[in-house]
Amino acid sequence: MQPFTLDPIGQIKSPFTEKFGIPRQPGLAPSITAEVILEPKYSQLDSVAGLETCTHIWLLFIFSKSMEQGWKPKVRPPRLGGNQKMGVFATRSPFRPNPIGLSVVELVSIHMRGKQLVLEVRGADLLDGTPIIDIKPYLPYADALPNARYELAVGAKQLSQPVIFHEKAQRNLQILAAQYPGELSQQITELLACDPRPAYQNDEKRIYGVRLYDLDIRFSITNEAINVLEVDKISESLL
Repeated sequence: MQPFTLDPIGQIKSPFTEKFGIPRQPGLAPSITAEVILEPKYSQLDSVAGLETCTHIWLLFIFSKSMEQGWKPKVRPPRLGGNQKMGVFATRSPFRPNPIGLSVVELVSIHMRGKQLVLEVRGADLLDGTPIIDIKPYLPYADALPNARYELAVGAKQLSQPVIFHEKAQRNLQILAAQYPGELSQQITELLACDPRPAYQNDEKRIYGVRLYDLDIRFSITNEAINVLEVDKISESLL
């Protein structure tokens, strides 16, 4: 079979600037918005005519940050603790023969920004700059199958502990919140409820850090609470 190439139709502008901390599936942090910015030759409203009638769309994308590592026939899914191996085609691992992923996101708006066509979406789980190779409408009658099942992934595992913003984090959050779209405290709450920690780590004394926009969020997790300790701007020299 003859190989072929795919040209990106655009890229995503996302607040997720590093892999650690990104929700492991779309829709788990629904208040966080992102933008799909189309390439110039596709930036015409004719190319999306009718898409405005959709509430949700599929984004097909390239795992561009992991494609150089190649593929493996067996991988260790994070939700199984990183210890159990499964066949790559039984997972959504990025280490695939063709590094293609898909995510369903909520379509918020479609608009032109100068000569750029921009799709604002909500609930994306994509790293900033990820190449988008196709956009398709989500069809509820065909894509939502109530009788479908997958025994190893019966539902999203999210933490139920309350998220507590400690004094320093709360103080900085009040200063910084107006600089970012949406309700920043809600976005942080949704992000941490997804439990960014590796599945094999459960050290209540350990302090973790995730990046959202240009913010460094330091937190710890106990059985009683998710503790947000610091919310600080990252120095431009570190971005």
